[in-house]
Amino acid sequence: MSFVALPAFKNSSKTRKRRRGHVHGRYCGKGLKGEKARSGRTHVAILEGGQTPLVRRLPKRGFSNRKFTKKYEEVNLGKLSGKFSENEEVSERTLKEKKIIRGNLPVKLLGRGEIDIPLSVKLGRVSSGALKKIEKAGGKVVAEKPDAPVKKSSGGKKSG
Repeated sequence: MSFVALPAFKNSSKTRKRRRGHVHGRYCGKGLKGEKARSGRTHVAILEGGQTPLVRRLPKRGFSNRKFTKKYEEVNLGKLSGKFSENEEVSERTLKEKKIIRGNLPVKLLGRGEIDIPLSVKLGRVSSGALKKIEKAGGKVVAEKPDAPVKKSSGGKKSG
C-alpha cells in the first residue's frame, strides 16, 4: 500500500494520508450509482430520504417584512474625511470613482466618525447625525434623489 504522508497538524495523533492509484480503484470510493456517485452532485440539505422534512412539518407563523425592505450602501463620515478635499462634491458617482462604494445600491450617509472640512453632499439619504456634523463643519446637504412618495389608494369602491 503506497501513500504520501502529509505533515501532521500540531497535537494530532495520526498522520494524514493521501492515497493514490490502486487504492481507490474501480468506483473511486463512491460506490454504485445514485446521487452521491455523480459528478457535480449538490446535496440538498432539507431532504430526509422519504420522511417529511422538518421544514415542512413545522408551522409557518407570523409575517416577515424582510423581502420588502429597501437596502442601502452605508457610508460613514469618517471615510469621507481622508478621501475628499475642501468644498468637493460628494455624490454616488464620486464615491464610486474614489472606490468607497461598489455596486448599484442607493447610498445612505451615516454619522459615525468626524469631519472637519466643508463638503457639498448630494445623496438621496443622509442621517440626522451626519447632517448636523456636515453643517457644523461648514458644508451643505442637497437631496439629489429623494425617495418617491407612496401613492395612497382612494379607498372607495370603483363605480361601474
